[in-house]
Amino acid sequence: MTVDPYRLPRAVTPSHYELAIAPDLRTCRFEGTTAITVTVHEPVQEIVLNAIELDLHSAVLTDSSGTQQEAAISLDDELERATLAFPSPLATGEGNLTITTTGTINDRLRGFYRSTFTDAEGVEQVIATTQFESTDARRAFPCWDEPEHKATFRVSLLVPDGLLGLSNTAVVAERPTDGGKWVEFDTTMKMSTYLVAFIVGPLVTTEPVDVDGVPLRVACVPGRESLTAFALEIGAHAVRFLSEYFAIPYPSDKLDLVALPDFAFGAMENLGCVTFRETSLLIDPEQASRIELERVADVVAHEIAHMWFGDLVTMKWWNGIWLNEAFATFMELTTVNAFRPQWERWVSFSTERGMAMLTDGLESTRPIEYEVISPDDAEGMFDVLTYQKGGAVLRMLETYLGAARFRDGIRLYLDRHRYGNTETTDLWDAIEEASGEPVRAIMDSWIFQGGHPVVSVSSSERGVVLRQKRFRYVPDPSDADQLWEVPALLRRLSGEHGRVLLSGRSTTVGLGGDGPAVVNAGGWGVFRTHYGGIEFGALIAHLGELDALERYNLVSDTWAEVLAGEAAVGEFLDLVGLLGDEHDPSVWEAAVDGLAACYRATENQAAFSAWVRASIGPVFAALGWVPAPGESDSVARLRGLLLQTLGTIGADEAVVNQARAMHAEGTAAPDLLSPIVSVVAWNGSHDDYDMFWERIRGAATPQDEVRYLFRLPTFPAEDLLLHTLDATLDEIRSQNGAFVIAGAIANRIAGPTAWWWLVEHWDDAMKRMPDNSRGRMLEGIVRLTDPGIMSAVADFLADHPIPNARKQVDQLLERQRINGAFRARNADVLTARFS
Repeated sequence: MTVDPYRLPRAVTPSHYELAIAPDLRTCRFEGTTAITVTVHEPVQEIVLNAIELDLHSAVLTDSSGTQQEAAISLDDELERATLAFPSPLATGEGNLTITTTGTINDRLRGFYRSTFTDAEGVEQVIATTQFESTDARRAFPCWDEPEHKATFRVSLLVPDGLLGLSNTAVVAERPTDGGKWVEFDTTMKMSTYLVAFIVGPLVTTEPVDVDGVPLRVACVPGRESLTAFALEIGAHAVRFLSEYFAIPYPSDKLDLVALPDFAFGAMENLGCVTFRETSLLIDPEQASRIELERVADVVAHEIAHMWFGDLVTMKWWNGIWLNEAFATFMELTTVNAFRPQWERWVSFSTERGMAMLTDGLESTRPIEYEVISPDDAEGMFDVLTYQKGGAVLRMLETYLGAARFRDGIRLYLDRHRYGNTETTDLWDAIEEASGEPVRAIMDSWIFQGGHPVVSVSSSERGVVLRQKRFRYVPDPSDADQLWEVPALLRRLSGEHGRVLLSGRSTTVGLGGDGPAVVNAGGWGVFRTHYGGIEFGALIAHLGELDALERYNLVSDTWAEVLAGEAAVGEFLDLVGLLGDEHDPSVWEAAVDGLAACYRATENQAAFSAWVRASIGPVFAALGWVPAPGESDSVARLRGLLLQTLGTIGADEAVVNQARAMHAEGTAAPDLLSPIVSVVAWNGSHDDYDMFWERIRGAATPQDEVRYLFRLPTFPAEDLLLHTLDATLDEIRSQNGAFVIAGAIANRIAGPTAWWWLVEHWDDAMKRMPDNSRGRMLEGIVRLTDPGIMSAVADFLADHPIPNARKQVDQLLERQRINGAFRARNADVLTARFS
């Protein structure tokens, strides 16, 4: 039997932790005492648990008879574990293991780390905070750092005078000491180590809001209290909505939402003490766009959904992390859709699903769930396939089964497994039991194999003929035997509806009525649809009768076929030319993605820009620059998208000038702020660049800061781009640096220069960027499609692997090759069309 070197032995297991943590924010060191109630299941002479980047000074086990043994301690940095060797075999039964430690409050945004900010007096302040998912609790205290080893936790923190201490639960006692106090928090529910949190620093909190007995607060750095009201509003809604949806009360005694200046992820679902990037929590609704408000609402709802799905019920091992994240994504959208129905959040999710399907059409895609062995394998799960594809597959299942039956299965699953650990199939079995449908068979085909199908549609005398095969951007004969259980909804525009589970290669659906048939009716299926010439022409003639998501799919699927070389680029451009009456922003986003690729591929960009102006200009002109009273949120979002497109790849001089004027006057509506900043940067001068830095340094809100920061890489001048890149190594926070570097490499003019800068500064960039964002540094390479630099990029990355982003790098290189092939096929075609 092969022993997994990353899995801990089970001879001794924990049930309760008492953590006493004393941080020193001046030296960025901490002392800790970890007392663990353990059960010795067999008379072993050593205990093996996880620890890394800690100094372990002593380890003493006291058994149930009071006998004590002190261990000899050895550390294995490669496997991130400590072995405690005792003089004599340990008595079976319950005991108490006490370990004393010291460690560093690091600057790596993981484990127990420091976040900094400059206060109103210009003094740098330090916050000591935690980020433990996936496997970083072991960097703060020795523990059984595996999700199945659930235990209860009681945390005590040494909090200096004038500072705030936070943890998962409410404060139950305070004990004064020299220069501060020990703050003791209540015992948590049974949970995994990665959900533990403790924070000490100069933070302030809002007054608690009572949410049906649950006190809800927001914590932030001083001076940002005015930006907390929206988070409290969506937080209260989410707690109430989810408690009712799951039919289980919120599972802890309080809920703090904590905004941190430095944070590697978007947020983290620590039980009762959720941590966020400032941009994901703090916002001024009067100055923010709908997209920025939506981002905060999404992230808050996502993390609160985790309190049940992930915290209360947890995966047994990291191969199941997709289910935590996919379901939280599904619930975030369901919750936000109930919070602001006018946002039509499920429709706008189509663009996120489209990004997942872009990755999923690659040879280098992966199954949603795969084998996880090492910590690097676990880190590789945090991508669009886990979140967006996983969430989309759940939405497809809900739509096929019906919302009530789906929810009943979720309730059964959570109630049956509360405080426990599960495998993926436990969820399918519960939904199958509640619905009476073959849910496990359906979902296994979507979860355990990579990719997705394209369903071809044709007509026969017997009805609508459906055929499935795997969709790939580069076809492979090995796909011939791959099939999915495809839950397909159909409708004719005349009103008839059908429902079929396409299990084999093909089937015929006897759908009555006249007129064109829509396959993937409603648009929720996670598959491409290919209509034959007659069927496609009939749908095009009735575009206005399709739902918004159905129209999005038609545009998105057509562009995917163009990228795959299965359709001519002219077919896509002809389709875009028919969108003059289209007013859904998601449909236009699908179109603009393709137009941007065409703009980069053509040698005659001026003529292509003129065509863009002719196609999009009338739609934008009909909307106007100023929002109409009572207009919908989707119209406001569309106005911004079209403005940005016209002011960038459209090279519309009038739009650029008006955008500059409105920026200078500060008269733009909130939904136009980011598009206008994008237009100014795309056409920016050195003076504009200096002004952007002034706005970044003096930003009043987190959104305003990143609005300017993330546009710095789009300035066209090479010297400005190099200045921006140099700033990622010092002034720009490391949490944002990878995104700035990626944007610079994607720069339409100086992208190759940015790439060679990264090659020269590779070691420095790798040291500074958080582990989870190193792969994201490279996202811009997909835009580098000159054959010479494509080869250089591939060679360099082959010699400089990123262990926790191997799959991501493979996918980016494949996307780069696909884009290069598109350019090679279509550069002359596009130039001829627009000459």
